[in-house]
Parts: sequence; structure tokens; C-alpha cells
Amino acid sequence: MRSKAFIGTGFAIAALALTACGSSDGGGSAASSTPSKMSSDKAMSSSAPMSSGMSSGMSSGMSSGKSMMADAMGHGTFKGLNGKHVAGKVTVEGHTVKLSGFSSDEGPDLHLYLANGTDEAAVGKGKELGKVSFDKATQTFDLRDVQASGFTDLVVHCDKAKAVFGAAALSS
Repeated sequence: MRSKAFIGTGFAIAALALTACGSSDGGGSAASSTPSKMSSDKAMSSSAPMSSGMSSGMSSGMSSGKSMMADAMGHGTFKGLNGKHVAGKVTVEGHTVKLSGFSSDEGPDLHLYLANGTDEAAVGKGKELGKVSFDKATQTFDLRDVQASGFTDLVVHCDKAKAVFGAAALSS
């Protein structure tokens, strides 16, 4: 009997956490809410210059101590998961991840992760790129210190509720 009570309590807590992530913290509309601030070391403004074309940096064997990734590593299209809406396109080029036409269900603590899969375990082993705004169509994130070529997915995750909202599988 006690185990049923614990299981029921666990489901109730999980439901409350997911509800918290899907609701508006400020009670305002999407148009009046302020987008999340992105830290300068993890994200760049949408006006930052993008790398252009394929460079020969990787093929020439640069001996830099920083991790490198190939230009034009991948692209993909976001899909919602777990009953959440996420849409838009992603392009990984040079040291930049660019989201375009992006939209998502609102969440109080949405972050973008590079991961190998779309479940909680994969997100936990992945690399956080920064906070993502649910209502900003174009967003750019810096990859200078990230070895992105080892990841297969870009995941939108609510850290507060530990819930995956959606993901884009990266392809070349």
C-alpha cells in the first residue's frame, strides 16, 4: 500500500514540474514578455558575423590548443517532443549554431544542448550552449570551446522541470 502512495506522489510531482515548465512565469503574453538574457560566453547576438563557406582550417591540421569543429558541420529541423511544440531550422557552421524560424512552447528555463539523443540521460551528458528564447525566431550561439562534431542532436530542454521540449537531428 505504501509503494502505491509513493508512486502516486511521484507522478503528481512530475506532473507539477512539467506544468510549471509549460506555463508563463510572469502571466504576460508572449508579445509582452522579455526574452531570456544569454550569457556572452555562451551566446552571440543575432547580428554577429557568421563564418562563410568551407575553410581549409581543419584539413590543414591547425595546431591550436582549442577544440575545433568542421565548418558547415550540420543542419536540421526542430520537432516537438513529449507533447510540446518546437519548430524551426538549425544550421551549425564554423563556430556558430544559428536557429531560424524558431518557435517553442513557453517555458521558464529553456536551454539549448548539443547531445547524442533526446532523453534526459543524453541531455545530462550533452553540452549546454545557453538559454534559448521561446519567442525569438532568430538566435545565434557560440561554439568556440565546444567539440560539436561529436554530437548528433540539438535539444531544447527546460532545466527547471527536467523536460525535453523538442530536438533537431543534425545531418551533414
